[in-house]
Amino acid sequence: MPTLTPAELKRYSRHFLLPEVGKQGQTRLKESSVLIVGLGGLGSPVSLYLAAAGIGRIGLVEFDVVDTSNLQRQILYGEKDVGLPKIEVAAERLREINPHVKLELHQKQLDGSNAEQIISNYDVVADGSDNFNTRYLVNDACVTCGVPNVYASINRFEGQASVFCAPDGPCYRCLFPGPPPADLVPSCAEAGVLGVLPGLLGTIQATEVIKRLLGIGEGLEGRLLLVDTLSMEFRTLGVARDPQCPVCGESPTITSSGAPAASCQPRSKPRQMNRIPEITVQEYQTLLESDNPPFLLDVRQPEEFATGNLGGTLIPLAMLPLRTMELEDRKSDALVVVHCHMGGRSAQAVQYLRMNGFDNVVNLRGGIQAWFQEIGPTHLKD
Repeated sequence: MPTLTPAELKRYSRHFLLPEVGKQGQTRLKESSVLIVGLGGLGSPVSLYLAAAGIGRIGLVEFDVVDTSNLQRQILYGEKDVGLPKIEVAAERLREINPHVKLELHQKQLDGSNAEQIISNYDVVADGSDNFNTRYLVNDACVTCGVPNVYASINRFEGQASVFCAPDGPCYRCLFPGPPPADLVPSCAEAGVLGVLPGLLGTIQATEVIKRLLGIGEGLEGRLLLVDTLSMEFRTLGVARDPQCPVCGESPTITSSGAPAASCQPRSKPRQMNRIPEITVQEYQTLLESDNPPFLLDVRQPEEFATGNLGGTLIPLAMLPLRTMELEDRKSDALVVVHCHMGGRSAQAVQYLRMNGFDNVVNLRGGIQAWFQEIGPTHLKD
């Protein structure tokens, strides 16, 4: 095991006061290695805190340059860095924070040709990527290489975190078997993101990495942490390993991280979505009076919901792939009715849910506007 220098003994003295860390734990951190994928909103706090904590070897994967729009949330960078390669600016900053940490720079895009080779050289991966293709690529490579994947994602005011690919634990595909349609989830550039949100989720990621390397506490393996900063609520949902998972299941069909994310299929046989199943507002009104009324899912924006709604559960369309697990117990329930303003967004939601194992889900034709016109405004809730 490596030894701690006098300078390091002084630097990490506050860690030594924690019985769960101590000198032995700090030495363990020094001999550990972590790969950080992406140096954006999430990768910034992850890299800063892991470097400060004394992780011995940190790999950085990034190929982008600093843009002015990054500065609202990507705290590694400043105005003077605009136009410069992120990885070079980040490395300089991290060396200022802790010169005892060895940095390995991978200034390239992670893809099927290099993911396994890079990831296999590290003890843990912290995935700070901002797109589904990279998330599935990282997941598949981590499963193949046996490397735990500390994951987080953010959108608007909400985020989630978990630890995937731990021994006997679920992987990302166990939770999200297939990616959503390309036009379903907008990027931060399209939907926006609260500047402090990646700081919050990235710090949670860094915490999970350190806990895992030290073998202390209760990690997020088998749990998905959901964070809503508008209501300041933190919830956890259980995530089980799926025996039918195409990557980590009993009979995997994806055995290489070179497989594109789009090749991932849902747990059950793929369905042809030529026609979205629908019901009318009159049919829905009748079902409400039955002994087993349907579950209503509203996929509009919060501000639309606030001006008038039919009750039910609000999950904006853009957040649906991130919050599908909240509906997991509805797979075996009675009918799930999805609605939006006029039926367009809800039709996309129905297609996505049916492709991911929700068989008994339908679209409310015409949405809340049809309800307003044909049933009447007196039934709206505000």
